[in-house]
Amino acid sequence: MEIRRDVFQAIADPVRREIIKVVANESLTLNGIADAFKISRQAISNHVKILTECGIVVINQKGRERYCEIKLDKLNEVAAWVAPYKKLWEKRLDKLDNLLDELQTNN
Repeated sequence: MEIRRDVFQAIADPVRREIIKVVANESLTLNGIADAFKISRQAISNHVKILTECGIVVINQKGRERYCEIKLDKLNEVAAWVAPYKKLWEKRLDKLDNLLDELQTNN
């Protein structure tokens, strides 16, 4: 049975979010990624596997090494999902700001 994963599962875990940050700066081997964390290489490998299944990380063979590269365009799905909520909260905060300005003016 194949596990179906999506980008939201990728960003649900703080370690995976940090791996995304690390790999966004440069392509790294699993050992290179593991060096940036205080958890086991096996744990990093499991997180990278999930990121790969979600399509955020692609592993490319270069010589004897396997490098993890980021595919940030997959995060556009998250941005699209967040956009309406961002607009909603911006409106609410603008209203609050206007109310606070009004209260200051009246005092």
